[in-house]
Amino acid sequence: MTPLSLVQDPHSLSTNREKVLEVAIGREVRAFRKKQEITVAELSTTTGLSIGMLSKIENGNTSPSLTTLQTLANALSVPLTSFFRGFEEARMAVHTKGGEGVELEREGTRANHQYKLLGHIGSNASGVIVEPYLITLSNEADVFPTFQHAGIETIYMLEGEVDYRHGDNVYPLKPGDTLFFDADAPHGPEVLVKLPARYLSVISYPQKS
Repeated sequence: MTPLSLVQDPHSLSTNREKVLEVAIGREVRAFRKKQEITVAELSTTTGLSIGMLSKIENGNTSPSLTTLQTLANALSVPLTSFFRGFEEARMAVHTKGGEGVELEREGTRANHQYKLLGHIGSNASGVIVEPYLITLSNEADVFPTFQHAGIETIYMLEGEVDYRHGDNVYPLKPGDTLFFDADAPHGPEVLVKLPARYLSVISYPQKS
């Protein structure tokens, strides 16, 4: 099978993040001004700010007030918040050691079926919520539940064998197999072929605004 080319390089480093707020703002002001082919002198006339002040702002040598930034935003016809997009914000990471995680009961959970949430990051800059689960099925159940929820889900089989239903199709999953699907369709293990069975389930969905 020919490898697919990725649109985004997962190992690339972001080059547009600044650790100093004043420098980040200055870069954005200069970028917007040049994109619109406006000279510093023309921007000075439009905003009433001196050429010297504008030079200090663009070089990150001064901390402009919100009033000044609003004046610049109006003159450049951009949202005020666009001046802060290059600033390096705090990024969260969740480290869950082996054997840890939050055990929870999912709707329809049966005895000896364990759902362990491995980590959770709430509201974030990506606009996406991701929930990784380690699911362990160690015993047969009379009737196995199906799930249906918003988002995209990825399953990676670690141990055992399961026939997994998604909509009208059933997929035999063995260790190393992956199933990637729209979680809005009814889905869930239909036949527990070989127990115990363990698999990673990663659910992603848009965060609410």
